[in-house]
Amino acid sequence: MQVTKRAPLREILGWCMFDFANSSYTTVIISVTYGVVFSQLIVPSSANSQNPYETGNFLWGLALAFSYLIVVITGPIFGAVTDYSAKKKTFLFWSYIFCVITTAALWFVVSPGQFGLAFLLIILSNFFFASGENFASSFLPFLGPKEQLGKISGYAWGVGYFGGIAAVALVDTLGEPVPANYDNMRLVGPYTAFFFLLAGVPTFLLLKEYSVGNPKPEGISYLKIGIDRVQSTLKDIQHFRDMAVYLVSLFFAMAALGVVISFAFIYGTQEIKMEKEHRIAMFLFIQLFAALGAVMFGFLQDKIGALKTFNMTLVVWIVCLLLIYWVKELVSLIHSIGFDISVQWTFVGITVLAGSGLGSTQSASRAIIGIFSPESKSGEFYGLWGLSGKVAAAFGLVAVSVLQTLLSLRNAFLAVCVFFLISLLVNLLVDEERGIKQSDEYEKRHKKA
Repeated sequence: MQVTKRAPLREILGWCMFDFANSSYTTVIISVTYGVVFSQLIVPSSANSQNPYETGNFLWGLALAFSYLIVVITGPIFGAVTDYSAKKKTFLFWSYIFCVITTAALWFVVSPGQFGLAFLLIILSNFFFASGENFASSFLPFLGPKEQLGKISGYAWGVGYFGGIAAVALVDTLGEPVPANYDNMRLVGPYTAFFFLLAGVPTFLLLKEYSVGNPKPEGISYLKIGIDRVQSTLKDIQHFRDMAVYLVSLFFAMAALGVVISFAFIYGTQEIKMEKEHRIAMFLFIQLFAALGAVMFGFLQDKIGALKTFNMTLVVWIVCLLLIYWVKELVSLIHSIGFDISVQWTFVGITVLAGSGLGSTQSASRAIIGIFSPESKSGEFYGLWGLSGKVAAAFGLVAVSVLQTLLSLRNAFLAVCVFFLISLLVNLLVDEERGIKQSDEYEKRHKKA
């Protein structure tokens, strides 16, 4: 039955708290701290005088790409199984536990140069994190009517950024990621795991399972059921034309976003020569503006539509990435009119503006899948959402990792802008109202059957 009223506040709070909790992983491990530790401390420097860390950058992107490819293979099947068995909460719980364990295990990378173990643990921990993200998102269609999903998704993404701030504040007590401080840097994984473990508890106390599972036929495994349902969903996708086209657009947007999230602080450190004060300011203001943007754009998308809002965020990204590419020329222009500002602070300012689109792009994409999904297939469609996003992230990370060795990190980042532009152009073929109508009609036929 289509959801017609909002879920109780305690359940929405429980769902939002998982974004608060898992932001510790994506912020500390993927974005801010451990990427620098991995690429500059753990992986030996290369002989390239222009960028001695290109090998570390390449292996970092490769590890994340591998983990996303595993999610691609398993995500739709897991989603189908959770729909059939009504065990979304169980799958979410175990992805959370294993992400905590594998993140804490980064402590066992006892010395620089032991990059094989670090490489493996990043693959595993990011796989469990990304799988959990899919499971958590599949609850969204049950938390309120379609016209309120953008707002609810925005709340969660906004709350998540404050989780990121708190986690980085905790890890920042360990000091700077420099060779002399490596013993403290080993604790980044355990600190992040502890935060995720503690902050995730409210989700499992407050959130409930919203659907009733089907009994498993004797002699048939859940794996077989999952594969069969995914095959059925792929056949059914012809009935969801706008969903299918949007997933193509999402591929390019998530390819770009995956690079930005994974390489922004690496880019700032290596290309812009940011120092600690710049990194702190950049992190704090990005988190605050991203939280504000997620909530504000969440309200906006309930007014003008999720697709238009998503497209607006793409325009913000395109403009900001062009400004980042020409940041030194921009600073020269600013100096010519009498203002004295450094390249580093100008870069920080641009990334803060981009940050307003960081949460809102992801939040809007989650809401779009929610409004295009029949309730009976929410897990499967969020599995496809994860598939498109993770294939894209793997593609984007490998592309940038290779391009930065062939060209430069700066020129590789320009490709990210092209990805956002392609996503925007593909979305011209998507009709949001038609997509919602297709979803509702499918659900009515499903109930009658």
